[in-house]
Amino acid sequence: MERFILDKIVLRNVADGDVLVFFEQQLDNDANYMAAFTGKDPTDRDAFMMHWRKILVNKSIIIKTILFNGHIAGHILSHESFGEPEVSYWIGKDYWGRGIATKALSEFLKQTIHIISYPLYARVAKDNIASIRVLKKCGFTICGEGKGFSNARGKEIEELIMKKTTEI
Repeated sequence: MERFILDKIVLRNVADGDVLVFFEQQLDNDANYMAAFTGKDPTDRDAFMMHWRKILVNKSIIIKTILFNGHIAGHILSHESFGEPEVSYWIGKDYWGRGIATKALSEFLKQTIHIISYPLYARVAKDNIASIRVLKKCGFTICGEGKGFSNARGKEIEELIMKKTTEI
Protein backbone atom coordinates (compact mmCIF):
# COMPACT_ATOMS: atom_id res chain seq x y z
CA MET A 1 0.00 0.00 0.00
CA GLU A 2 1.40 3.40 -1.01
CA ARG A 3 1.55 6.02 1.72
CA PHE A 4 1.03 9.66 0.94
CA ILE A 5 3.18 12.28 2.59
CA LEU A 6 1.22 15.43 3.34
CA ASP A 7 2.77 18.83 2.73
CA LYS A 8 5.81 17.48 0.90
CA ILE A 9 8.18 20.16 -0.43
CA VAL A 10 10.56 19.25 -3.26
CA LEU A 11 13.01 21.53 -5.04
CA ARG A 12 13.94 20.54 -8.57
CA ASN A 13 15.52 22.08 -11.64
CA VAL A 14 13.20 24.26 -13.67
CA ALA A 15 11.50 22.09 -16.31
CA ASP A 16 9.83 22.98 -19.58
CA GLY A 17 6.47 24.51 -18.79
CA ASP A 18 7.35 25.71 -15.29
CA VAL A 19 7.92 29.27 -16.49
CA LEU A 20 4.38 29.40 -17.86
CA VAL A 21 3.10 28.54 -14.39
CA PHE A 22 5.38 31.21 -12.89
CA PHE A 23 3.90 33.71 -15.35
CA GLU A 24 0.36 32.82 -14.31
CA GLN A 25 1.28 33.05 -10.61
CA GLN A 26 2.77 36.52 -10.98
CA LEU A 27 -0.38 37.88 -12.65
CA ASP A 28 -2.10 38.04 -9.25
CA ASN A 29 -2.46 41.65 -8.09
CA ASP A 30 -2.12 40.81 -4.39
CA ALA A 31 1.05 38.82 -5.02
CA ASN A 32 2.52 41.67 -7.06
CA TYR A 33 1.69 44.15 -4.31
CA MET A 34 3.40 42.01 -1.66
CA ALA A 35 6.46 41.30 -3.81
CA ALA A 36 6.54 45.02 -4.70
CA PHE A 37 9.65 44.93 -6.88
CA THR A 38 8.26 43.33 -10.01
CA GLY A 39 8.32 43.83 -13.75
CA LYS A 40 6.79 47.01 -15.16
CA ASP A 41 3.86 45.17 -16.74
CA PRO A 42 3.11 41.74 -15.28
CA THR A 43 0.71 41.03 -18.14
CA ASP A 44 3.46 41.38 -20.78
CA ARG A 45 4.11 37.70 -21.43
CA ASP A 46 6.85 38.34 -24.02
CA ALA A 47 8.85 40.52 -21.60
CA PHE A 48 8.38 37.95 -18.84
CA MET A 49 9.56 35.09 -21.05
CA MET A 50 12.57 37.08 -22.29
CA HIS A 51 13.53 37.87 -18.69
CA TRP A 52 13.28 34.19 -17.75
CA ARG A 53 15.30 33.05 -20.76
CA LYS A 54 18.13 35.27 -19.47
CA ILE A 55 17.79 33.83 -15.97
CA LEU A 56 17.82 30.23 -17.14
CA VAL A 57 20.99 30.57 -19.23
CA ASN A 58 22.92 32.53 -16.59
CA LYS A 59 25.23 29.96 -14.98
CA SER A 60 25.79 32.19 -11.93
CA ILE A 61 22.11 31.98 -10.97
CA ILE A 62 20.95 28.95 -9.00
CA ILE A 63 17.23 28.46 -9.52
CA LYS A 64 14.80 25.77 -8.46
CA THR A 65 11.12 25.10 -8.93
CA ILE A 66 9.27 24.60 -5.65
CA LEU A 67 6.88 21.65 -5.71
CA PHE A 68 4.24 21.27 -3.02
CA ASN A 69 2.62 17.85 -3.02
CA GLY A 70 3.63 17.50 -6.67
CA HIS A 71 2.26 20.88 -7.80
CA ILE A 72 4.31 23.93 -8.80
CA ALA A 73 4.05 26.31 -5.86
CA GLY A 74 6.69 28.80 -7.01
CA HIS A 75 10.41 29.22 -7.45
CA ILE A 76 13.50 30.15 -5.47
CA LEU A 77 16.84 31.46 -6.65
CA SER A 78 20.14 32.96 -5.66
CA HIS A 79 21.79 35.62 -7.77
CA GLU A 80 24.10 38.56 -7.43
CA SER A 81 22.53 41.91 -6.61
CA PHE A 82 24.42 45.09 -5.80
CA GLY A 83 27.61 42.99 -5.90
CA GLU A 84 26.44 40.62 -3.15
CA PRO A 85 24.84 37.14 -3.16
CA GLU A 86 21.09 37.42 -2.70
CA VAL A 87 18.19 35.01 -2.42
CA SER A 88 14.70 35.59 -3.81
CA TYR A 89 11.57 33.49 -3.98
CA TRP A 90 8.00 33.64 -5.26
CA ILE A 91 5.16 31.55 -3.93
CA GLY A 92 1.88 31.49 -5.87
CA LYS A 93 -0.97 33.01 -3.88
CA ASP A 94 -2.86 29.69 -3.83
CA TYR A 95 -0.01 28.33 -1.68
CA TRP A 96 0.33 31.17 0.84
CA GLY A 97 0.03 30.49 4.56
CA ARG A 98 1.14 26.84 4.49
CA GLY A 99 4.78 27.24 5.51
CA ILE A 100 5.95 26.48 1.97
CA ALA A 101 8.28 29.47 1.67
CA THR A 102 9.98 28.68 4.98
CA LYS A 103 10.42 25.00 4.12
CA ALA A 104 11.60 25.78 0.58
CA LEU A 105 14.11 28.42 1.70
CA SER A 106 15.46 26.15 4.43
CA GLU A 107 15.88 23.29 1.95
CA PHE A 108 17.42 25.60 -0.66
CA LEU A 109 20.00 26.80 1.87
CA LYS A 110 20.86 23.17 2.75
CA GLN A 111 21.20 22.15 -0.90
CA THR A 112 23.38 25.11 -1.83
CA ILE A 113 25.54 25.29 1.30
CA HIS A 114 28.77 24.70 -0.62
CA ILE A 115 27.81 26.84 -3.60
CA ILE A 116 26.45 30.11 -2.22
CA SER A 117 28.74 32.66 -0.60
CA TYR A 118 27.96 34.14 2.79
CA PRO A 119 26.86 36.54 4.00
CA LEU A 120 23.71 36.01 1.94
CA TYR A 121 21.26 38.88 1.52
CA ALA A 122 17.54 39.28 0.88
CA ARG A 123 15.49 42.39 0.20
CA VAL A 124 11.85 42.63 1.20
CA ALA A 125 9.18 45.33 1.22
CA LYS A 126 9.05 46.69 4.77
CA ASP A 127 5.34 45.90 5.03
CA ASN A 128 5.65 42.30 3.76
CA ILE A 129 5.37 40.81 7.24
CA ALA A 130 4.95 37.22 6.00
CA SER A 131 8.18 37.27 3.99
CA ILE A 132 10.07 38.96 6.81
CA ARG A 133 8.89 36.16 9.11
CA VAL A 134 10.07 33.50 6.61
CA LEU A 135 13.51 35.07 6.37
CA LYS A 136 13.85 35.39 10.16
CA LYS A 137 12.86 31.73 10.65
CA CYS A 138 15.66 30.81 8.24
CA GLY A 139 18.30 32.78 10.14
CA PHE A 140 18.24 36.15 8.38
CA THR A 141 18.46 39.33 10.43
CA ILE A 142 17.70 42.91 9.49
CA CYS A 143 20.93 44.71 8.65
CA GLY A 144 19.65 47.82 6.91
CA GLU A 145 16.89 49.70 5.18
CA GLY A 146 16.51 51.23 1.78
CA LYS A 147 14.03 52.60 -0.68
CA GLY A 148 13.22 51.51 -4.17
CA PHE A 149 10.62 52.12 -6.83
CA SER A 150 7.86 49.53 -6.78
CA ASN A 151 6.36 48.95 -10.20
CA ALA A 152 3.52 47.02 -8.58
CA ARG A 153 2.62 49.96 -6.34
CA GLY A 154 3.59 52.78 -8.67
CA LYS A 155 5.71 54.58 -6.08
CA GLU A 156 8.91 54.45 -4.07
CA ILE A 157 8.60 52.24 -0.99
CA GLU A 158 10.72 51.29 1.98
CA GLU A 159 12.50 47.95 2.03
CA LEU A 160 14.42 45.96 4.59
CA ILE A 161 17.81 44.49 3.80
CA MET A 162 18.28 41.21 5.58
CA LYS A 163 21.42 39.13 5.97
CA LYS A 164 22.33 35.58 6.89
CA THR A 165 25.92 35.43 8.06
CA THR A 166 26.44 31.71 8.50
CA GLU A 167 25.54 28.58 6.62
CA ILE A 168 22.56 26.62 7.90
